[in-house]
Amino acid sequence: MREHDEGRSVRARGLTRRRVLGIGGALGLMAATGLSTSAALARRPSITGAELRSAVPLPPAFQVPLPLPAVLAPVSTAGGTDRYEITQREASAEILPGVKTPLWTYEGTFPGPTIESRRGRPITVTHRNELPVPTVVHLHGGHTPAASDGYPTDLVLPEGWHDAAMPTGHGSEHGSHGMHDPRAVVSKLTRDYTFPLDQRATLLWYHDHRMDFTAPAIWRGLAGLHIVRDDAEDNLGLPEGLRELPLMIADRAFAADGSLDYPALDPTLRERPGVHESYLAGVLGDVILVNGAPWPVHEVDTARYRLRILNASNARHYELEAVTDDGRRLDLVQIGADQGLLATPVTHRLLPIAPAERYDVIVDFSGVPVGSRVRLINRLGSGRTRDVMAFRIARHATDDSRIPRTLSTDLPTWRRSDAVQVRDFSFRAGQMRGDHGWLIGGLPFDPARTDVTARLGDVEVWRLVADVHHPVHLHLVGFRVLSRSGRPPLPHDAGLKDTVSLRPGEAVEIITRFDGYRGRYLFHCHNAEHEDMAMMANLEII
Repeated sequence: MREHDEGRSVRARGLTRRRVLGIGGALGLMAATGLSTSAALARRPSITGAELRSAVPLPPAFQVPLPLPAVLAPVSTAGGTDRYEITQREASAEILPGVKTPLWTYEGTFPGPTIESRRGRPITVTHRNELPVPTVVHLHGGHTPAASDGYPTDLVLPEGWHDAAMPTGHGSEHGSHGMHDPRAVVSKLTRDYTFPLDQRATLLWYHDHRMDFTAPAIWRGLAGLHIVRDDAEDNLGLPEGLRELPLMIADRAFAADGSLDYPALDPTLRERPGVHESYLAGVLGDVILVNGAPWPVHEVDTARYRLRILNASNARHYELEAVTDDGRRLDLVQIGADQGLLATPVTHRLLPIAPAERYDVIVDFSGVPVGSRVRLINRLGSGRTRDVMAFRIARHATDDSRIPRTLSTDLPTWRRSDAVQVRDFSFRAGQMRGDHGWLIGGLPFDPARTDVTARLGDVEVWRLVADVHHPVHLHLVGFRVLSRSGRPPLPHDAGLKDTVSLRPGEAVEIITRFDGYRGRYLFHCHNAEHEDMAMMANLEII
């Protein structure tokens, strides 16, 4: 991937004042115009980040068929545990028609293979690192013991990698300011990750979580889906089989040689973390991929379909809408959130989704004429990034699926009065050892510092305040959204979540119970560039 000359890249990509106002967020606006923080936030930009422009011709929308990631078979099911093996390796794929793109992959594909598991049945995944850099695997949304949660310094080193070459912190030319993590557990070549999966049925995802380099590693392809199922959900009568579609949405940009373009300071991703200054707020691409295909199309019946949507973009937010060729909007009936089924369905016409959020929705194509089309569009996009994918109504069909009025009865009922602690956290830009950083509570991430200590079983309320967009993710636990800036939660906040989208200038209250396991976990912004620039904090469960 080519390295950018920063000044030239701004001019070549046309980051005019108007462009920064549209996509740069408050940080870019302040940098470009010198506005004060309050004046910049008053603009309430819909996206935080700056967009890369591809240097290759892009295909027309809705021509490439939607791929469906292969389901990985276990290598063993003995002893009540399903065992899987995944090799992390370099590969190339034809993402754009006729163009070969080098990737970092799980098992040679992007997205990686999907793992399907049963609630309460443990699995072990052996990851083998054949990439040129260390890696870490995090099962996002998993209720996982700390040893397998993918802490950013628990590295799996490739063969021949010397520990002395390993960066251990943020901010300097080589990614280190003498920062040391005495608790890091480093392994060579392989590591077993054990996931008990004692949790609600839901859509999870796994991705690289290496300290300082999460963003470019995900961008290069290290992401895959993990579905947890259980008997209660299976018996609801929801659309299933070919009418259940996992959709991993991610934006990317392509360099002239067909590689994935990314403005890394060190394109080898070996020593110096970070991106060029224009992209400090986040990296956006101009190509929308779904399951690794650009603006794909999928043939459907005149029936209900279950769309299991993940926003796997580094920084791009979406506001999804399903629109027929004649301009009619279809309902997006939400049945699930990050951590599983809602209590009752919630109907949307527009559905916002921030990086790392998942939404489980039903779309009914029965009233759409055969031969016509339904487009899934992004109301926050412009030009080519307004389109996401399309569904072509191919045939009439019978449909015995249903959407029950009661979806689940096992959601937690935590009340404010249950909370033993109320904590406040600010998510803001700031200085990090003389450089730009993204900070929680005014502090950059330090793996050797404990930021929050909570007791196993305690209920707490957290108040989160943002300067620009920050999708905040808690490891280990799910939570409920209590309020947004003193007002009730929004309709899409329903259910149990593990990632909440904070909008510019917004304060959000969440409530959770720290259960499951003791140990060291994280909470952080899931704008991946913010995460790499120190917007993480340690959570110790005792």
